[in-house]
Amino acid sequence: MSTLKTRYTLTQSQKMMIFVLSMSLYGLSNMFTELIPSVQLGPVELSVEYFAFIPLTLCMLFHPLYAAVGAAVGEVIFGELMLGQFGGLGELEKFITFSLAMYIAGRMVSDPKNRRQVGIAAISGVAIHQFCSSVIDIVKVWVGVEELEAVKGLAESIVIIEGVGFLNDVLFSGILFALLPTMYLVPRLYGKIEPLLGMKPRERNMQYASGGGNRLSPKLLGGGIVLALVALGAELLSESGWSIGEFELPGAESHEASLIWVSMLAAALIAALAIVFTLRRASRRRQEAGQLDG
Repeated sequence: MSTLKTRYTLTQSQKMMIFVLSMSLYGLSNMFTELIPSVQLGPVELSVEYFAFIPLTLCMLFHPLYAAVGAAVGEVIFGELMLGQFGGLGELEKFITFSLAMYIAGRMVSDPKNRRQVGIAAISGVAIHQFCSSVIDIVKVWVGVEELEAVKGLAESIVIIEGVGFLNDVLFSGILFALLPTMYLVPRLYGKIEPLLGMKPRERNMQYASGGGNRLSPKLLGGGIVLALVALGAELLSESGWSIGEFELPGAESHEASLIWVSMLAAALIAALAIVFTLRRASRRRQEAGQLDG
């Protein structure tokens, strides 16, 4: 069987491990970003949007679907539900755009050792997410479901405001907390972390079990556009008053600082348990393989 026809397959337990690991690690990182203050430079606010290198690294080393969806679920659980609040239908927009961007970034990498390829995919993932979010915010103002919040020092144009925000998030958070860490981690971890978790490294030009190889395809791009439109529709409905599933527990806002630490502890505990479980499982498999060879 040629390399081009080799499929990158995972067992159900391995898929679940990737999902849980991505969910807990990214959820934990989200709580750290809540504690980092922002810096105001005139009309521009510099803030840490997210530590995108965590899901990006997992998407490039393992299967991008389970890592991307796991990270998005982690944001909902640890960044919303455990803080006593949930945006309901409005959360669907963030869930879709973020998981879609991380998934596409992971699919763009066919050789995890290629730093240039990893870097382009990392900054592209952040840019796709921020672009989708900016376009949705612009459409909400144009449609009239949301009022324009003018930024002091900037012209009262939603395009200019969102454009500045887009550049800020991509050039600041995107470079410092996505591009540089991902370019460092992925080539260094490739081939080393997978055996510890009981997996084989994803070889170059391997196809995923779902087909389509590692490159972007018209089918993937078309599906991405459809999902982006679904995210836009959900956000428009949410801003129009269809706040389905939205809630906030009494006292959640006044106890937010305490809830953040509780959420961080829960995410760290789940991540530690997932790592310990997978390491023990991998060690048991190696021992069984050694006994069979003996």
